[in-house]
Amino acid sequence: MMNKTPLCKIRDIYRAITSFESQIISDYGLSLNEGMLLCCLSEKGIVSSTDIANNLGMTCSNTSKVIKSVESKKLIQRSLNEDDKRSMLFSLTEEGKKKLAELMSCQFDLSAALKDLF
Repeated sequence: MMNKTPLCKIRDIYRAITSFESQIISDYGLSLNEGMLLCCLSEKGIVSSTDIANNLGMTCSNTSKVIKSVESKKLIQRSLNEDDKRSMLFSLTEEGKKKLAELMSCQFDLSAALKDLF
């Protein structure tokens, strides 16, 4: 059997991550980006959308869409940045903290899905 090229390995990793995301959506009603946003806010506290984008490695446009989606689920809240009235800050709601706790109990073993790839 031939060794897989790096591109083929990345494809396999992407498939494992896609499978993980499908389970998260099914079990918790959140996409991977939405879940990562909750994790970011849990770790960082109150942050701007630019900070979220930088932390998650997403464009500002994509970050805005994810924020809007998670905000519509009442998992995060926005407040005016008192230091810069032109920007908003985001933080977890109590419901968001509960949802994150549920996500942390996720039983999907991503390492098992990835171990055969290397």
